[in-house]
Amino acid sequence: MAKKITNNVSWVGKTDWELTMFHGNELSTSRGSSYNAYLLRGSHKTVLIDTVWGPYDREFVERLRAELPLDQIDAIIMQHNETDHSGALPELMREIPDTPIYCTKKGEAILRGHYHQDWNYINVKTGDRLELGDGETLTFIEAPMCHWPDTMFSYYDGCGGILFSNDAFGQHYASESLFNDEVPQCEMLAEAKKYYANILAPFNPMVSRKVKEVVAMNLPLSLICPSHGVIWRENPGQIIEKYLEWSDAYAQNQVTIVYDTMWNSTRKMAEAIARGIRSCAPDVTVKVLNAAKEDKNDILTEVFSSKALLVGSPTINNGFSYAIAGFMEMLKGLKLKGKKAAAFGSYGWSGEASKQLGTLLSEAGFELVDEGVRALWVPDAETLASCEEYGKSFISKI
Repeated sequence: MAKKITNNVSWVGKTDWELTMFHGNELSTSRGSSYNAYLLRGSHKTVLIDTVWGPYDREFVERLRAELPLDQIDAIIMQHNETDHSGALPELMREIPDTPIYCTKKGEAILRGHYHQDWNYINVKTGDRLELGDGETLTFIEAPMCHWPDTMFSYYDGCGGILFSNDAFGQHYASESLFNDEVPQCEMLAEAKKYYANILAPFNPMVSRKVKEVVAMNLPLSLICPSHGVIWRENPGQIIEKYLEWSDAYAQNQVTIVYDTMWNSTRKMAEAIARGIRSCAPDVTVKVLNAAKEDKNDILTEVFSSKALLVGSPTINNGFSYAIAGFMEMLKGLKLKGKKAAAFGSYGWSGEASKQLGTLLSEAGFELVDEGVRALWVPDAETLASCEEYGKSFISKI
């Protein structure tokens, strides 16, 4: 059922409590998610802002029909056309086929590429407006790469000002509550950070420019309504401040150690390095994470939060482990800047892994502080002591 946000704005989306993976299997969603769509009733025009994911298309259309006759929808605003937002559009357009769809030029290209339909597209750009009646308007703001090329925001100047921000400022977080002040803050903020780190971090420069551009508009703002998770009602500016922080070479006083291990030799090295770091820098947070056992997206979020990274793997078939290989590929895609790193690992007879990982870390944008450390066979007490010393040396260089 629809949920009222203001007198004339309703949430008509879908809460997906069962969602555990997103973007195929690329992103974990341990707290579910929501696909937020909004119905805005102006005095002269009623507009629908976004739809929901395809598996819920009929449910979405029927719930929308229960809210109002579908032919009373004067316009559909498609802010971004990935299928979690546009998936219900074909089902809806079967009911109201001539309804204009407002989107960016690239948005039209994506909709045509996905659904191969010659709908009534109206391309918009930054500054274009849709008059809703009684002097109220919906203003469009292009936001390319926040996080697809077609993305835009829509700003409603009624109700104290509402920014419909699509994927920006969202979280994969399922809740029966609509607003940020009605959910546990630590959970919600953790999911917002994870969302940013795994989805928007690759586009940091563009996100930073766009957020600063929106701030410079000095728009009155009572609500920020994203496409996933809860709506920012209490101090909506707080998530804008977080985005400005996260998009600017973000790092806490933290070192993350990511490893995989076959027979626990590399694990012992990782733990010894962590002890060394903590022994001479007790104010530094140290996270030690097994890439084969921990959630990959949670690991990447920790790396995003860190000023430095250590990656370890045993040498396997003249290379490194499967889990570390996948982690390194995802890490490269995040395009993180301003972080330092090194590699380590155990080996039996060849020992190439740590050197190869160092090369990959450098290619991923990390500054290598040294050549790392290796251990032959199972590390004994003397070797573990040298790993602790290496941890002390590493932290002294960052």
